[in-house]
Amino acid sequence: MTLPVLSLGEGFADEVEPAHFPRRDLRFRNQRWAARVGLGELDDEAWLTHFAQFRPLPDNLERPLALRYHGHQFDVYNSALGDGRGFLFAQLVDSEGRLLDLGTKGSGRTPYSRGGDGKLTLKGGIREVLATEMLEALGVYTSKSLSLVETGEALERGDEPSPTRSSVLVRLSHSHVRIGSFQRHYAEGREDRVRQLLEYSAEHLLPELGAHANLPWAFLREVCLRSARLTAEWLVAGFVHGVLNSDNMTVTGESFDYGPYRFLPTYDPDFVAAYFDHSGLYAYGRQPRAVYRNLLRLAQSLSPLDPNANWQSAVDGFVDELRRARTRLLLGRLGLASADPDADEMLAEALWDFMGQTQIGFEGCLFDWWGGELGAAKALQGPRGAFYRLPEFAGVRQLLAQRGPTHPEKLALPYFQAPEPVSLVIEEIERVWTAIDQRDDFAPFTKTIGEIRSAGAALGLAHHEFGS
Repeated sequence: MTLPVLSLGEGFADEVEPAHFPRRDLRFRNQRWAARVGLGELDDEAWLTHFAQFRPLPDNLERPLALRYHGHQFDVYNSALGDGRGFLFAQLVDSEGRLLDLGTKGSGRTPYSRGGDGKLTLKGGIREVLATEMLEALGVYTSKSLSLVETGEALERGDEPSPTRSSVLVRLSHSHVRIGSFQRHYAEGREDRVRQLLEYSAEHLLPELGAHANLPWAFLREVCLRSARLTAEWLVAGFVHGVLNSDNMTVTGESFDYGPYRFLPTYDPDFVAAYFDHSGLYAYGRQPRAVYRNLLRLAQSLSPLDPNANWQSAVDGFVDELRRARTRLLLGRLGLASADPDADEMLAEALWDFMGQTQIGFEGCLFDWWGGELGAAKALQGPRGAFYRLPEFAGVRQLLAQRGPTHPEKLALPYFQAPEPVSLVIEEIERVWTAIDQRDDFAPFTKTIGEIRSAGAALGLAHHEFGS
């Protein structure tokens, strides 16, 4: 087949050469997703040939492509962006006809590296694998870490003890078309390329739009709704992305690119993930505002295609969809059936208020009350039982008791019988990394992934946006 990305032609990407690594030690292979996209039969030698040496997959891109984009970074427009340490390696079509991208992180310099070495630390790769596994388990529409290979170089970094170990990551995504991809062509006055990218995205990424009478408006509306649902998924997962620049947001509403992320230890709207986010621009509770601003930037980039369109009306759907999705997803995290929209929202707000007032463990509280009143005895006898005897919880418990569990039989699963949930707060990540860094022991890493996947199976929240 003709690869869709090649149909874009000149102006959207640059051919690049991958780095040559002194060593190739496979540290993570996502076999379950490899099998879903037709790569499960590769032996380890072929795997490393493709995903560490980056020899082309059969009938695929002959040379990797560094994608071009711009973006707002911490509210400052940056026209020097583009894939600086990654590239598009291949495109696949799954069993349902959906287009998928294989992209890299840490694969070497490109025209957009801006003086950087284009490499990824092993710790950064380990963190990204853990992030994608945990987010998938918690029902967040996320890219999938397909492969992580240690590459045998000593890297110098200002935010890690250096020299530090190196790696290269391959991620599986539905798309790498970003809001910043549209911004670049708008800034360069290339209305033709904005339209071309829109038509590509509508045909290959959001085909449900069909032959809409006003494709630019409909596209923006769909991106806004998808972004609202993604933002709600982050909030209900207690996740702080850390760097919600417009070049880090895809038009498919898929979360990706995990640098200084954190999971909340306790409910705190002001919690900041990135040590360099001094103003708290991308704090946990400010993520909706950050996403909304980026959607306005997408609207601006599309505006030349229809100067008379009511672009604001497309963006306005974000707020209501976010509120509805956040409440619906919270009920899913609790394994509870809906009552009615107003009552559901009342429960959600009461629970958020309780968690904020008491600073109870975020993941622990949702875990304790999975199944609602059916799990009350275990919750009251568990490590956080004292919190649930406080007067502040009485109203929350009454609202919980008004709803039945969607799958009461799951309470008997070993996961829900344990005293503590699986979590990925910073201490857990550091524990995994310390074993690798100090003892070259990957067993805790492998064990944590297994525990996360077991939690995901019990919760039953995982997206099935692509794959067979």
